[in-house]
Amino acid sequence: MEMGKAITGMQVEGCDGTLLIYAPVPLFLRDGQLCLEGQACNGLRLWAANFKRVLVMMPLEQGELPKGWVPLSQVGPALKRIEIHPLPTAYRPDQFARAYRETRARIRALIERADYLSFAIGGLFGDWGAVASMQAHRMNRPYAVWTDRVESAVMQGETQGGTWKSRLKARLYHRPMAMLERHVIRRATLGLFHGKDTFDTYAPFSADPVLVHDIHIAKSDHILRAQLRHKGATAVEGPLKLVYVGRADAMKGPLDWIEVLCQLSRNGVDFEATWIGEGDYLDRMKTLVKENDLGDRVRLAGFCKDRATVLEAMRRAHLFLFCHKTPESPRCLIEALISGTPIVGYGSAFQCDLIAQHKGGRLVPMGDTRALAEEVERIAKDRDDLRRLIANAARDGAPYDDVSVFRHRSDVIKARL
Repeated sequence: MEMGKAITGMQVEGCDGTLLIYAPVPLFLRDGQLCLEGQACNGLRLWAANFKRVLVMMPLEQGELPKGWVPLSQVGPALKRIEIHPLPTAYRPDQFARAYRETRARIRALIERADYLSFAIGGLFGDWGAVASMQAHRMNRPYAVWTDRVESAVMQGETQGGTWKSRLKARLYHRPMAMLERHVIRRATLGLFHGKDTFDTYAPFSADPVLVHDIHIAKSDHILRAQLRHKGATAVEGPLKLVYVGRADAMKGPLDWIEVLCQLSRNGVDFEATWIGEGDYLDRMKTLVKENDLGDRVRLAGFCKDRATVLEAMRRAHLFLFCHKTPESPRCLIEALISGTPIVGYGSAFQCDLIAQHKGGRLVPMGDTRALAEEVERIAKDRDDLRRLIANAARDGAPYDDVSVFRHRSDVIKARL
């Protein structure tokens, strides 16, 4: 596919109600058909439900199709009102320099066609969301920036692990990334920040900051009342069932997660634990499980494509055990709450905000594996407390569904831009 061409649907006269977005989720071309991550397809459908027409800029990547990517046709009938504009992937300085002028011109032309502008930012070279933001500012167009994590802080965290090349890149990039984030946010008309951690970090630099959520949970995904009652009734005995769903990489704290399980095992706690997800740390986790004789009660399941299977695993679990180490807004915590599964792990603003109303979880200081293991052990010994936590988790998760959160974000964009 030529980079300058767009995949278009049914044309609509004029630009009334036209939204232009940049999303960094990569597109892939397979057998003449564009493919996109499944949840991103759902996001396009939801944007189209709130605007007459949606123009979408995304990077086009080469290589093997990642797990979870599906044909763009899965967006459904809404695809008729969506235009997809692939942009070059240019995360290296040389790639970015070569692609910059032509891509900037394409972005400016798209800005001219749209009524509303919202750009995801995060990165340095190849961050077309930041480029689009700066072009909108120069064209005197109001625009929104959106982000779901503090990307510069995530990059800074990579100075502590990985290969020497990745550590060097993190040391060189994280400060310029932070400067670029602030530069773009200060000039934006509207700041849309997913989750409390992201909001607290960026709100001081934004003229109009708004706390939003970006989730892909349907109302039908929420645990049913009968299932919740059964879960509470059966939680009074048997092994404590722990689950985590997410990538096995440094920011998710997988080695801390294993260390907590080792402490539980040494303290005689009866548990079963499952990690669903793959990543660079999965092999190290497997080694630690073997070295600590945890193989009979710890399952490292790897990637699971079937969303229904993942949600069922969450519903079966008693606790969602997590060790996140960076300021982000992980959607898996909301998915746990809507499954009636209390979140137990390292505390930050996002987690505190999620369970502020009904206390559907327990939080400890970040990095304190001993405190986290002790908290899990206390819950394992007090099953009445566990039953209350399960009920409270479902209450904290009740307000969250994809239709509502996308409507909220769309309404904010229409009202303030």
